[in-house]
Amino acid sequence: MKRSIFAVCDLEASYACNLMDYLNKKRMTPFEVQAFTNVESLQEFAKDHEIEILLISTRAMCNEIRNLPVNRTIILSEGEPLQDYLEDYPFVYKYQSSDLVLSEVMQYYAEANPQPYILGNVSRKTKLYGIYSPVGRARKTSFALAMGEILSETKNVLYLNFEEFAGFEELFQTTYRTDISDLIYFARQKGDGFIFRLNSVIQTFHELQYVPPALSPTDIRDVSGREWLDFLDEIVRCCEYDVIILDLSEQVDELFQIMQHCDRIYTPVQEDVISQAKLAQYEKLLRMLDMTDILERTRRLKLPLQMPQKDGDLVQQMVWGEMGDYVRKLLWEEKQGRRETVNNE
Repeated sequence: MKRSIFAVCDLEASYACNLMDYLNKKRMTPFEVQAFTNVESLQEFAKDHEIEILLISTRAMCNEIRNLPVNRTIILSEGEPLQDYLEDYPFVYKYQSSDLVLSEVMQYYAEANPQPYILGNVSRKTKLYGIYSPVGRARKTSFALAMGEILSETKNVLYLNFEEFAGFEELFQTTYRTDISDLIYFARQKGDGFIFRLNSVIQTFHELQYVPPALSPTDIRDVSGREWLDFLDEIVRCCEYDVIILDLSEQVDELFQIMQHCDRIYTPVQEDVISQAKLAQYEKLLRMLDMTDILERTRRLKLPLQMPQKDGDLVQQMVWGEMGDYVRKLLWEEKQGRRETVNNE
């Protein structure tokens, strides 16, 4: 399916080209991004191509551009007061991260009620990897992030965290304007343009894409298991992810039913008596509920003890430390077909 055109026009050539390269590398963006460094080249391009979104700097905007047949024009502002004729256009601030620029553009576009986007000719099958442990403080999130980063070196990967208190804002010294609860709210409205809403929320750790976790546990506690599965189906339907990593917790409604839809399940364990007792009870319950298929797709993990330090890039510490070495070995073993299940460990 041919992608619609997202045009970026800025007289600062390095900015326009760098933003184009970044957006085109973000393979989930449902547009082909083209960069222009002068008005003339943009006008020439528009003669033969339909432009869906135009992100244009205030210095490049002019009457000739206003007359082009563009579906949605957004102003790239440097913080200067906007001239009167630009006040009818939405605008984003130029000097912020590319993630935030894309997020704001996609939010404006989604609010404009675009036509539904359906990915055509999808041949790949998205894998769901569930990461869950009935044992507390088992370092499952460290494992999930390290695995996501390493897989994203060669695959399109999305990470979703379902914990009550993920702590990402504190860990990564940032503030999220939207999170997974906003996506769930939009999905409940059954509106078109889900992929644009998704792209307005998604953030990145290096190559790994993720949706910020809910700020408050109550924001997603009433989401049913069926709604979660429909939510995941919608992502699979309109995106090209190879792997979606689910960092699961007990607050997820119908947790076991969601785990039954996972292609692989990783369960970090610990060897102390209390942890082993919790694990035994968890496995006993699965057998009582006739959900042994979860056990058959589960691999127990004895994760390394090293914990990341607060100073520095936490994700990269995990990727290139003991956890990263552990994950690479695990993935290599599975690729070689030597995967072990919980039944024969």
